[in-house]
Amino acid sequence: MIRDQKEVDTFYQMLIERNSSYEGTFFVGVRTTGIFCRPTCPAKKPKQENCEFFRTAKEAALASYRPCKRCQPLNTPSTLSSEVKKLVEAIEENPQRKWSDKDFDDLAISANTARRQFKKQFGMTFIEYARARRLGTAFQHIRNGKPLIYTQMDSGFESSNGFRDAFTRIMGDVPKKNKNITLLTAKWMETTLGSMLAIGDEHELYLLEFVDRRGLEKEIERMRVKLSVAIVPGTNELLEDLEQQLGEYFEGDRSSFDIPLTDKIGSSFQKNVWRLLGEIPPGKTISYKELAIQAGNPKAYRAVARANGANQIAILIPCHRVITSNGELGGYAGGLQRKAWLLELEKMKAGCHENLTVY
Repeated sequence: MIRDQKEVDTFYQMLIERNSSYEGTFFVGVRTTGIFCRPTCPAKKPKQENCEFFRTAKEAALASYRPCKRCQPLNTPSTLSSEVKKLVEAIEENPQRKWSDKDFDDLAISANTARRQFKKQFGMTFIEYARARRLGTAFQHIRNGKPLIYTQMDSGFESSNGFRDAFTRIMGDVPKKNKNITLLTAKWMETTLGSMLAIGDEHELYLLEFVDRRGLEKEIERMRVKLSVAIVPGTNELLEDLEQQLGEYFEGDRSSFDIPLTDKIGSSFQKNVWRLLGEIPPGKTISYKELAIQAGNPKAYRAVARANGANQIAILIPCHRVITSNGELGGYAGGLQRKAWLLELEKMKAGCHENLTVY
């Protein structure tokens, strides 16, 4: 059980706020109910004097608390509702399908529920999500040189005007040749520390971020415009491999990754910093100043810190391994508690012992 009063006060505040950046970093046991929950549990919040805080779900269970049925703290966290999960699975089974109200009835889900929950989760309605998925199929056909009329029909668009309008809203002009289009796929992944979004093609990973990172939508939009790409929901072999390797990492069974990363993003200075980050061994940390020295300019520690913040491939480019000169954590876009958790996981795996301060 966590006894440090400062930590207890912080965790209780995060519990009240349902702060998703603390997902997986602590669990709360409620004395009056005998139940333990994750930080984002939607249940009514108890008074602080009735709370006990634990580092792991195992500690809470050993303290005789039983898992909450609403937030299910023993399972991988997910902010996707069961209805949204069911609909996403249905789309993946048949991406070309055009949906009607009867299709929703067959799944025992109302069209209004689908529209509302998808808008909240993905920033688009279910129909827009399904259309984007169908366009993803169309993009693949065009890149392979398939005639436009067959692409339109295979991707479920009965009208050529409807297809062109949908295409133009995402990409601009309908391309005539496959070299005019670049397609990236976005996949939602659940991890021990909360949901993450991965974006990549069949060959390279472009982005991996916690979905509650501040400014993520603008970050994705800048990438889309700068690289002139279309980003559609779905999956591919690279993203499936990434999801498996992340699972192994969070279980403590993996310390490195073999996922190819894109070199199309970042300045030469940023790329050099990110390369150096990749050379920090798991379980070890260095300071921003030390990283600046390695980058060839001891005075550039602020620029190094900015390059760290600009990194949009979390964990695989381990910017969480850089701390301040006095041993404090510094900053982390995914949240300091996540940074501390990741470092602790890697230290335990590597058998290292370093003192870190969360502030």
